[in-house]
Amino acid sequence: MRATRLLLIFFGAATLFTAPAFAQQDFSKVEIKTEKLSATTYMMTGEGGNLGLSIGEDAVFVIDDQFAPLTPKINAAIAQLTKKPIKFVLNTHWHFDHTGGNENMGKAGALIVAHENVRRRMSAEGFIEFFGMKTKAEPTVALPVVTFTQDLTFHINGDEVHAYHVANAHTDGDAIVHFKNSDVIHMGDTFFNKLYPFIDTSSGGKVDGVIAAVDQVLKIAGDNTKIIPGHGPLGSKADLKAYRDMLATVSTRIKAQIEDGKKLEDVLAAKPTAEFDDVWGKGFLTPKKWVEMMYSNLKN
Repeated sequence: MRATRLLLIFFGAATLFTAPAFAQQDFSKVEIKTEKLSATTYMMTGEGGNLGLSIGEDAVFVIDDQFAPLTPKINAAIAQLTKKPIKFVLNTHWHFDHTGGNENMGKAGALIVAHENVRRRMSAEGFIEFFGMKTKAEPTVALPVVTFTQDLTFHINGDEVHAYHVANAHTDGDAIVHFKNSDVIHMGDTFFNKLYPFIDTSSGGKVDGVIAAVDQVLKIAGDNTKIIPGHGPLGSKADLKAYRDMLATVSTRIKAQIEDGKKLEDVLAAKPTAEFDDVWGKGFLTPKKWVEMMYSNLKN
């Protein structure tokens, strides 16, 4: 349901040709749910990208912050666990369903951290081509204050939290966050669990880059590692491997047809996703829309 609603938000923005269109959405019925993953880490779901949360003696550390109207609900959910304020917000990438709460968080005193391309894209007007959607430049208080190019590490709440950049995956500014002691990984939108993923070509995203990012995580994840996807339910290494296999299979098929000079209508008619649709094709992107996106991405 959340994925379907998110799709409506994206296409609503395309229709209005302004952003953030989510400001006009009714979030009154959204419930923020919290799932404990380790002694200090949690996954939070609501509307938009899944949140990661670390709470301990040092600080409250949040990964992504969904939409601005949800900030009070997110704060209330965190307040059920601790009375400490949010000290750090790390954005996994620049899309508004992951950074919409930045302005509220920044005004409340949180230090916002992200890859340098996140700040660059949020600082200027943008355009998400696949949805025909303009995005506005964000105010200074919503921008990352600390940026990195490759990686950085937080030593916080008894954990070693390693955030590292994966180049040209979902966008050109993706970060994966590994809570080493807790054995938890937040992958942002490089992982859509049980949903066909959106890859933002206009923001530098590449199918092959997503597969490469997944391969990096598969090397460090164990059978008991808890993997937070950008969208979809909490995942495991087995779930991530299934996602990788689906992406590789479908992209290989579409690449071969592109190399043979096939047009989009020919690729659609070949139904390259057929055996995956029951599991992956009932969420954010329909099989047809996803093949259209993949074709455009692989052809560029």
